[in-house]
Amino acid sequence: MSKNSQLQNRKLIIGGFFCLIVLIYLCRLFYIQVINDQYKLDAEKNAFRYMTEYPVRGYIYDRNGKLLVFNAPSYDLMVIPRETKGCDTMGVCEVLQITKQEYLKRIKKACQAPNSPRKESVFEKQMSAKTYASLQEKLYRFKGFFVQKRTVRKYPRPIAAHLLGYVGEVSKQKAENDIYYKEGDYIGISGLERSYEEVLRGKKGTQIAITDVHNKIIGRYMDGKYDTLAIPGQPLYCSIDMDLQEYGERLMQGKKGAVVAIEPSTGEILCLISGPNYDPNLLVGGKERSKNFTKLYYDSLNRPLFNRALTAMYPPGSIFKLIDALIAQNDGLINRNTVFPCQMGYPPMGGKPKCHPHGGGKSMPGSIAVSCNSYYSYVFREITDQKKYPNFIDGYNHWRDMVKSFGPGTRLGTDLPYDKPGNVPSVEYYNKVFGKNGWRSNTIVSLGIGQAELTLVPLQMANVVAAIANRGFYYTPHSVKGVGNDKQLDNKFKQKHYVGVQNQEAYTNVIDGMQGAMEPGGTAYASRIQDVIVCGKTGTAQNPHGQSHAVFLAFAPRDNPKIAMACIVENAGFGGVTSAPIVSLMMEKYLKGKTTRVDLEKRVMAADLINGKNLLSTGFH
Repeated sequence: MSKNSQLQNRKLIIGGFFCLIVLIYLCRLFYIQVINDQYKLDAEKNAFRYMTEYPVRGYIYDRNGKLLVFNAPSYDLMVIPRETKGCDTMGVCEVLQITKQEYLKRIKKACQAPNSPRKESVFEKQMSAKTYASLQEKLYRFKGFFVQKRTVRKYPRPIAAHLLGYVGEVSKQKAENDIYYKEGDYIGISGLERSYEEVLRGKKGTQIAITDVHNKIIGRYMDGKYDTLAIPGQPLYCSIDMDLQEYGERLMQGKKGAVVAIEPSTGEILCLISGPNYDPNLLVGGKERSKNFTKLYYDSLNRPLFNRALTAMYPPGSIFKLIDALIAQNDGLINRNTVFPCQMGYPPMGGKPKCHPHGGGKSMPGSIAVSCNSYYSYVFREITDQKKYPNFIDGYNHWRDMVKSFGPGTRLGTDLPYDKPGNVPSVEYYNKVFGKNGWRSNTIVSLGIGQAELTLVPLQMANVVAAIANRGFYYTPHSVKGVGNDKQLDNKFKQKHYVGVQNQEAYTNVIDGMQGAMEPGGTAYASRIQDVIVCGKTGTAQNPHGQSHAVFLAFAPRDNPKIAMACIVENAGFGGVTSAPIVSLMMEKYLKGKTTRVDLEKRVMAADLINGKNLLSTGFH
């Protein structure tokens, strides 16, 4: 081949290559300018408004399908600072009832990172219906402003605030670390709203609206072709009984404390009450919500935002004797007929703890029915001083491990946030307090009757009695029966947790004693329920800061129990006087659908212990 031919071929190849490049560019330009509108959309974005479509938050129902939480329409005023040139600034201030200085402050904030003058920001959240109506008439004068439709939570009954929780504005840190949120968005702050946030919130959508020169929306770009739909949040089917919850809150009015009820066969929480309570509707809205939250937060007398059912750690008092009785029987140290001496009011074993008059030494079931302190001082020492352990420390750790198997000293793993573990003191703690060899069983004998450093939260108290009702196991307490229309439930809530005592005879003996507490001569006889066998235990938890707390736990009926409950009322004295009537009335309401003891109900509801008005008569330990 000649040199001229080679040169000619080379020219053809190079020319063809350049033609191919030009063709590729032409095809790409044709695609961008004719087929794909995305670049055109970006170039003309000042004529469009990108509006976030917020999903409807999932509704919450009670165990019977009654509506606990729904949504109501709300509106946020949004601003794009770059587009506010020519805006009637004073008009905005007049509608929102703010000063010019406040207006400029908000505009400045909207321009700062992570916001941008080109991006939308919340200028006024959750406007009232009146403000929204006034704004709509004048919006054409407010350049750069538009209204974003939202929803807010509403509650048909003013109950269960601590269990349901509330929704608030997302924190700056959360918005920076989670791409789903941006500043101004709302998120579950506490209760079920927090625990099930990802389920309830749904998924955002986006709408591209076309606006005219008067800032009015005149249509959707490409008839909504590029819009994405919001996906609603899933419904939540709560385990609580709305009527029982409401009734319990009425009984707890004027009292500080907590009530927790559990269905033993499932671990489902039937009610969770913290008193004093508050109306959850108070924490809905914009300016009003802020005022109400401040008022509730700074109420140092009542502390209504404090969830006592999950986070208040109380000494359990005499209800703890049930665990000691089970452990001692399981270890073969006592049986049904074991009797320990009691001098009725005189301190045994070196001065502590004292006991109350109850008729002298009792058998094991009888010691529960009359709540003998002396009996369980002996029982505690029997457990920790067992000869099979080389030293006292090993015996104490055995007792501690057995106690923790019932739930005290650990977080139960419930689906509600912020629960506390309570406290079962460790060897290390007592070594620091008394010195490594400076303490023995008689030093800490008050633990045997639920005092000293031992503390439980009310949820743990209810879980203990649920485990006893089940004769040796419990399900992790949870407040949701199912998520979504198919009512899915996390498998961890379906698993049995076996406690350290599996001796069935031990449970029979303890339950006999609990039944005896509700019979003549028992500490809770006044709170018996006609035609229902209730098994209960009273407690009076000594309080170093004032009058003792009243404690009571129970389950019913004895066979195939449907409900297990714990109640503590602060500074109320004897458990058989204040807490037992509350539990008894609630159990009757739940099991029978109504209460027949009208006089008792009136006295309990009228008792205002916070303000020193106690209409309940004196009673038992």
